[in-house]
Amino acid sequence: MNRFQVFPDLPIGNNHIRPRRLRVNENIRSLVQENKLQKTDLILPLFISEKGTKRFDIQSLPGVYRIPYDEIINEIDEIKKLGIQAIMLFPVVDISRKDLHGTEAFNPEGLIQNCIRKIKETFPDMIVFVDVALDPYTTHGHDGIINENGYVLNDETVEVLCKQSLSYAACGVDFVCPSDMMDGRIAAIRSTLDKEGYTGTGILAYSAKYASAFYGPFREAISSGARGLDKKTYQLNPANSREAVREAVLDIHEGADMVMVKPGLPYLDIVTKIKSQSEVPVVIYQVSGEYAMLKCAAQNNLIDERAAVLESLLSMKRAGADLIVTYYAKWICENIL
Repeated sequence: MNRFQVFPDLPIGNNHIRPRRLRVNENIRSLVQENKLQKTDLILPLFISEKGTKRFDIQSLPGVYRIPYDEIINEIDEIKKLGIQAIMLFPVVDISRKDLHGTEAFNPEGLIQNCIRKIKETFPDMIVFVDVALDPYTTHGHDGIINENGYVLNDETVEVLCKQSLSYAACGVDFVCPSDMMDGRIAAIRSTLDKEGYTGTGILAYSAKYASAFYGPFREAISSGARGLDKKTYQLNPANSREAVREAVLDIHEGADMVMVKPGLPYLDIVTKIKSQSEVPVVIYQVSGEYAMLKCAAQNNLIDERAAVLESLLSMKRAGADLIVTYYAKWICENIL
């Protein structure tokens, strides 16, 4: 039915249906706005480097840094003052700590383990999410343990992910975030945490993580050897949507408290599909490549950065995302919200 069929007796051009009445001025537009972006929607990713290192500018991510462990408390203090309530931690591990099996991932005195404890001791109300995968800890850069042919082994990897998750839970993390895309890892991690008494530790599952071309700057940020690696045997085919919904539903049944779609803007349809099937909050990750493109365009005066960033994030809310992981979180709180 088109808009003129509502009042079929009225001639076209002489009807009472005027949608523009709701766009007359800013106050009315704001009053009827369907989706709004709030500070509580945002999760800020942070790259943490080893003790004794210096703050490092990530060239492919203008305005984003590797933050030394020694500076993390000052950084969190600044974040809290901006009104950001949640962060997601990623380690930048020295090459000497990496091996074929990613054993540093579950070192009780590892970089992220110490970082969680330090943050929670100083800012207990800061919500801490931590990435769970082996790529920052392996010499080969894959998210799991590989065999002699370079194939990532599923069950052997899941065993290590359980150890990694347990080590983070013991330090007080709020949510572990498996990003590896191994089969059955959510059920295994949930079972491990529960058996050890960490029933309150949540799981944010990277349920629909695609084998995307938009991850390049991230791999530079964590000094991963993964740039150029083929991860298509475990990450999702960008051509598929039903597969993503299936993964999300499986993760929810296995015990995920939240599910994620990654990347963001190219996969808004996936957010909507999963949202219609989800009993838990849906998170979207505006990944490094998306951030870098917006920054590059803004720096070259090709777009209005404020308007473009807000529009892109609102599109994620409109698609159904409850929370947004974005490198723009601090900038948004300083310039928009």
